[in-house]
Parts: sequence; C-alpha cells; structure tokens
Amino acid sequence: MNRIGFIISTVLVALALLSSTLFVVDQRQFGVVYALGQIKDVITEPGLNFKLPPPFQDVKYLDKRLLTLDSTDTEPLYTAEKQRLVIDWYLRWRITNPSEYIRALGVDEAAGASKLSQEVRNAFQEEIGKRTVRELISTKREELMSEVKREVLDKVRGRNWGIEVIDVRMTRADYVDTITESVYRRMQAERQRVANELRSTGAAEGEKIRADADRQREVAVANAYRDAQKVRGEGDAQAAAIYGEAFGRDPQFAQFYRSLDAYKASFNKKGDVMVLDPASSEFFKTFRNGGGAAAAAPARK
Repeated sequence: MNRIGFIISTVLVALALLSSTLFVVDQRQFGVVYALGQIKDVITEPGLNFKLPPPFQDVKYLDKRLLTLDSTDTEPLYTAEKQRLVIDWYLRWRITNPSEYIRALGVDEAAGASKLSQEVRNAFQEEIGKRTVRELISTKREELMSEVKREVLDKVRGRNWGIEVIDVRMTRADYVDTITESVYRRMQAERQRVANELRSTGAAEGEKIRADADRQREVAVANAYRDAQKVRGEGDAQAAAIYGEAFGRDPQFAQFYRSLDAYKASFNKKGDVMVLDPASSEFFKTFRNGGGAAAAAPARK
C-alpha cells in the first residue's frame, strides 16, 4: 500500500514539474522568458514552449495587437491667444520589440500607455500653443494632428522604446466648463434680447393693425348708419307725402284714422288704465259721434 502511494506521489510531482516547464504562447501575444530576473528569450511565434521550472525561469506575456490609448487628462491647454481648451484624443500603437520595451518602460502595456500619454500631451501643448482656436477647429486641424504625430514618432524612435505609433487623432476641442457656461449665458442673453425685440415689434404691429381695424370698423358703421338714416328719412318723407295726399282727400277720415291709432296706442296692454270723463273729454269724441261722419266719408269722391 505504501508502495502504491509513493508511486502516485511521484507521478503527481513529476506532472507538476512538467506543467511548470511548459507554457503556451497565444498568437496575440509575445512570450518573454526570464532567468533570475534577466530576459532569457523572447518568443514571437504561437505554440507550446519549454522553460526551466520556477524560480530558475519565469514567463511574462505582452500584447502584440494594435492597441488604442484614449486621453484621460482634463487639464486645459493654452492656444496662441491664451484661450484655455480641453481636448480629447486617441493614439493607436503596438509593441514591436519586447526586449527594448521591457528594458525602457516595464513589463506590461500600462507602462507604455502612461509614457505615450505624457508625450502626446506635451506634443499637443506645443502645437496648440502655436495656433488660434479657429485654426484648431477648422483651417489647420489636419496640420495639427500631422505635426503631433511626427513629434511623437521622433521621440519614440529616438528613445528606443520598442513600440510603433500608428496614428494620433484629436476627437474634440472645447472650452473649459467655466468658459463654456459663460459663453452659453451670453448666447442665451443675446437670444433673449432678440426674442424680446421681436415680441416688442410684434406687439407694436399688432396694436397698429388693431387700431386700423377699429378705425375701419368705425368708418364702416358710421357710413352704414348715415346711409340707413338717409334711407329712413327718404322713406319717412315718402310716407308722410302719401299720408298727406291720402288724408287731404278726406280730412274727417284722416281724423278718424288718427283717433284709432291713438286708441290703439293707449290700450296696447291689458293693464293700461285711463281716468277720463268720456262725456267731456276730446279723446273720446269719435266714440261719442259714433263714427258716423267717418263712416260716411268713403262715399265721397
């Protein structure tokens, strides 16, 4: 039984030692083999590889793909006219020589990203300081990015960092928050002034239109009233002429007709009351006469 346990333990130890000597390099990575803290070998091809077990040898991995570095700095940069701008940019880069990279920067990609970020910011500060805001935004934007890329490439190549810079691009350039708020407030105040001016002009035009409409209405009403009164007067004149002609033919009938109109107007309502002496009042003279004279009037020619 002890013999079987010893065999199993020996096999397990052998497997552990064997696994510590084998490592796999992915096609997306560099494999860097260290021997007592020194770079022993750099493996660039994917596959299964051998090394001595720790602590004699160890392996680190670096990404060989194209990497993207985005800006995280929010400190403003100064233009030629001393305007403060906050810019956003990105950098495309890759590790080409792992040995030089490790010796110059470190054993991971973060070390290279930190150094490149500092160099890119310095390059942008130098180039932005030569240009105005208008040039940065429109006329010389491409020229700016070309100059920044050239400066970063020169510094990287001159320092043997073992990396390659593919491209540098500025994605945004904006004023700092305090200036942006001030600009927005000025824009809002200007828009408010224009709006108030337009409202005042519209109100004045509205009052003018309403006054003109009121004047035209008054003129139209006055003209209509004048024409109505003229027509009414002409009608009254014609009616009076007709009445005069008709009543002139028979005065007694005219007197009788007027008396009937007076009676009709006096007894228009059921509640009307008149206190008169029928025997002596001239108002009921027609009643007292019995209408005889008026009745005989139509027989006259």
